[in-house]
Amino acid sequence: MTPGGGVIYSLRPPGSQTVLSENHFAEVILAPSPKIRAALASDRLREYDFPAGTLVIQPAHVEGRIEWSFTKESLIVALRTETFADLGLRELDLSKIELQPPSFGTVDRTAWRIAELLKMELARHEPASELYIDSLITLFGIHLLRTYCGTGKQLAKAKGGLSVSSARRVQEYIKENFARALSVDELAAISDLSPYHFIRAFTKTFGQSPHQYVIMLRLISAGNMLIETDLTIAEIAYLTGFSSQSHLTSTMRKYQRMTPAEIRLRR
Repeated sequence: MTPGGGVIYSLRPPGSQTVLSENHFAEVILAPSPKIRAALASDRLREYDFPAGTLVIQPAHVEGRIEWSFTKESLIVALRTETFADLGLRELDLSKIELQPPSFGTVDRTAWRIAELLKMELARHEPASELYIDSLITLFGIHLLRTYCGTGKQLAKAKGGLSVSSARRVQEYIKENFARALSVDELAAISDLSPYHFIRAFTKTFGQSPHQYVIMLRLISAGNMLIETDLTIAEIAYLTGFSSQSHLTSTMRKYQRMTPAEIRLRR
């Protein structure tokens, strides 16, 4: 779960479900799923083949029904109606959101690419980066707004990075708060930009995405504490925003090719 919504990597045996929610749902099928029976609203169930990459959209307050006879692998994104409406207003000046689901069996390669990135992050052995997940959910939501709201409006291309003053404000804010969960919306507000333009402007300015920048600060802080203090590795992990000692160890090994114990030996 993030401020913008939630995401689930799902691997389910044969079954069925009926869903009616006040939020929007989108499901990306990650492996071919033949002979799925599905329906939205009052339509009767019909049988479809869902190739890998199929996008199924269920708007808020619309009942969705589905039955499947094979193991179904998918990535499900839930978008809060209020957050999604705010995203539409800020990104595309949409005062009213009306999602128009594609026909069942439609492959959406952009949604598929984002879903695979989300799966990779969720399937790791350590906790997922909330800021990274939030960024991907934001980009996924923008794709739905552009493609399935029938407006024909396109996002203006981000022409440059952050201004000097915005970059300084964001940099200072992240330095003061990197040990806690941060959201794209929160950081974008400091820059007075929409989430979409903030992600791109930040990356252009700093040469790395917001979540990569936060990880870098956490690792630098953890490294300094390992050398300068007698705190345990588990305590340092907690104080620098990692969920556990093993999470710090795996992240440090990935980005710095060293473990906390090896850094501590340098004292």
